Amino acid sequence: MPKVATEYYSHHEWNVREEGFDITRNQVSESIFSLGNEYMGVRGYAEEGISAPTLQGSYFNGIYEYAKEKEGFHYKGIVDRTHFMVNSVNWLKAKIVVGGEILDTAKCKISNYVRELDFRNGLLTREFILETNKGKVKLKFSRFISMNKCERGYSKIELESIDFDGDVEMELSLDFNVLHWGKDCYWQKGVTEKKDGAVAIECLTLSGAQRVASAMKIVSPHKGKVFESAQEIGEKFVFKMKKGEKTDFVRYVTNIAEKKTSRSLIMPTALSAVIEQAKEGFEVALECNKTFYDKVWCESDIEIKGDIKNQQGIRYCIFQLVQTYHGLDPHNNIGAKGLTGEAYSGHAFWDTETYCLPFYLLGNLEAAKNLLLFRYNTLDQARQRAKQLDCVGACYPIATLNGFEACTLWQHASLQFQPSTGVAYGVFHYMNISNDTDFLFDYGVEMLVEVSRFLFSRGDFNADRSKFGFYAVMGPDEFQMMVNHNAYTNYMAKRTFDYTLEVLAELEKKDSKRLKTVLDKVKFDPKEKENYLEASKKTYIPENKKTKVIEQHEGFFDLPHIDIQKIPPTDFPLYYNWSYDRIYRNDMIKQPDVLMFMLLYPDDFNIDVLRANYEYYEPRTIHESSLSPSVHSIFAAELGKLKEAEKFFSFATRMDLDDYNRNTNEGLHTTSIAAAWLNIVYGFGGLRTDGKMLKLNPVLPPSWSGYSFKFNYHGTVAKVTVDKSGAKIEKISGNGFEFLLAGKKTKI
Repeated sequence: MPKVATEYYSHHEWNVREEGFDITRNQVSESIFSLGNEYMGVRGYAEEGISAPTLQGSYFNGIYEYAKEKEGFHYKGIVDRTHFMVNSVNWLKAKIVVGGEILDTAKCKISNYVRELDFRNGLLTREFILETNKGKVKLKFSRFISMNKCERGYSKIELESIDFDGDVEMELSLDFNVLHWGKDCYWQKGVTEKKDGAVAIECLTLSGAQRVASAMKIVSPHKGKVFESAQEIGEKFVFKMKKGEKTDFVRYVTNIAEKKTSRSLIMPTALSAVIEQAKEGFEVALECNKTFYDKVWCESDIEIKGDIKNQQGIRYCIFQLVQTYHGLDPHNNIGAKGLTGEAYSGHAFWDTETYCLPFYLLGNLEAAKNLLLFRYNTLDQARQRAKQLDCVGACYPIATLNGFEACTLWQHASLQFQPSTGVAYGVFHYMNISNDTDFLFDYGVEMLVEVSRFLFSRGDFNADRSKFGFYAVMGPDEFQMMVNHNAYTNYMAKRTFDYTLEVLAELEKKDSKRLKTVLDKVKFDPKEKENYLEASKKTYIPENKKTKVIEQHEGFFDLPHIDIQKIPPTDFPLYYNWSYDRIYRNDMIKQPDVLMFMLLYPDDFNIDVLRANYEYYEPRTIHESSLSPSVHSIFAAELGKLKEAEKFFSFATRMDLDDYNRNTNEGLHTTSIAAAWLNIVYGFGGLRTDGKMLKLNPVLPPSWSGYSFKFNYHGTVAKVTVDKSGAKIEKISGNGFEFLLAGKKTKI
């Protein structure tokens, strides 16, 4: 794997710290120092702006726009207009002029620069000394977003004159003149209002479908003057500073995002709320954040002994996962970049149910349920998508914010069905841990039936009806297109059919009347059971019986072989450096395909089958996806290949901190961050949750002296500790549960 770390941030257990300002790292640092709370997110850009390359991103979960121009396709089923998470109000904007010099860290003379993000309370601070012709001023910027009252944001700017004596100007504003990817503004002219020393502005998206209201109140010893324009409102302060003098400005902001079309103004609500917010105060709100994170670390912390880099890395991953999503709203999902950038357009993919869901299943079960409810709440859109593909049932989109397909690349949007089988898997996995029968009756059955309907209509039998499978598809390995009998697609569909039938039989026994109500709603025909049963029994999984290797798709074994180790590092990423068709003409794999469904259903495959497939496919996998190495590390650990497991793990927790893919500037790899958690808990910890009983089979990486992780299972918080003397599991709270530890049944 020709990926190399760019080590820049100092190593600390509970924070990320930047010492000294490097203009070439500005956009990467903006991503790294992102803050969020699921409701809204903001990149770590400088409040005062900068003349260096920057992405001043502020986002709200579910606030999106449509591309201004359609793609112009005319074939049925091909999406001709995408939608995307839109850059929103810059509620941190500041213009600072000291002694006639406009603050710009790319141009001004600064020293003692330090920026730090604290995982224990979500506080981001940045401080430095500005050296002007009239003297030195120390500036400190602090910001955080409330994790409990998610509409609230906080910012503080502190100035201390070291030997400066002169005028200072400060403009603090709420600005909708923001550009998406630095090109277009997607906000209409706004309306403004003032009340009790607070100011507010409300703007609609260009399509007029959604709106955001932002209200601000400044608390400062100085008196300001309100200024405003079509898409901005703020206050300007002009004052003098003398040597040794200190002053500050505390900015309270309430942002309200209205996702549904509405004519009523939300600005008055935001104004009233921000006035109350200011009364509560900065420090009280920060302490509430600390209380929130205390609970997170109490129940979900991972400790690593003897490896400060990965200790920092995994806590950063957990911190960002919680910032991205914690179950606030069942109409939210997890975008591939979270709320940290505009790459992938804020879209959610099939990663949500396969990579991200386990973290919440074992840490915040209500949040896990809400992730699945997003899919239920967009079931109608999935039904429409199935019709567009000449099928029935529900086909979940490969990329989406609002439930509709957003991917305009037909080879992905029309050929990949991982989201649909992923939703079914998510229901299975959630039920395996929660036993939430009401969820099945109220939501799960409907999704399972509709997904099974789609899969049966999109799949087909061969000429003599002896085999069922999928033709002209693309599996997780996106380097193979229009293939027949992709093993992942076939296997996941089979398991979906089986689980749907199992659920129907189980609920029939529990409450036949309640089940009938659900099945009547979806007009379920009992003959459908026969269809799913036949399809499952005849599902074709291509396999070499002698070698035990499952063929990734029909014909894969006959593809020309390429030695991926001979590909020059300068060729990466391949999408930018190889012609598109060249990628598809060999047996090189982008990311795990066969190994992926073995990870999701490990109980279905014995160690010999796993070893055979790992040893065949690993040398062919290029890891062009950031999700890929963690899967290989998990299996390497299970197979006893611990040095290999560590090799793949080496950049799991620090994918973004060390900018391994050279694209952290675009935003964080949120789903890869979830994979890093899986890498430790499912990989080195050997945790398995797909069977009737939880399993643990921990191993110790050679370079670590020990580690521990916590998880919540059936209401019990447990801690697993592994060191050179062995492994133990202890109960932190709850009633305990039975499990298998290294194959031996035990209980805590």
